[in-house]
Amino acid sequence: MADEVTQAESSQESLLEAKVKMPQSVVFRSFPTETVVLNLQTGKYHGLNPTAGRMLQALTEAASVREAAAALAAEYDAPAATIELDICDLCQNLLDRGLVERDGGADGNGQGGG
Repeated sequence: MADEVTQAESSQESLLEAKVKMPQSVVFRSFPTETVVLNLQTGKYHGLNPTAGRMLQALTEAASVREAAAALAAEYDAPAATIELDICDLCQNLLDRGLVERDGGADGNGQGGG
């Protein structure tokens, strides 16, 4: 159990340092009540609530997931640790659906080729 927690924390830390970007085949548009994310290759669309939509927008503007979380924490006057957990959860869900992709580390030395 402790190993699983350590792995999850390590994975979250790695994700926080990464830049996420949208593949060319994915577009999004924000509306007052939701953000629609469309994968042009599959034709599938996904609806995000306004908070998740704002997180997605911040992710596309920031140099790293951590930077996006810091901006959102300041914007919403919320604890950075809470926002980091939430934004990592959103990122993982978007990654699993192929709606965003990792772009290495914020320092530009992303390991593992890509």
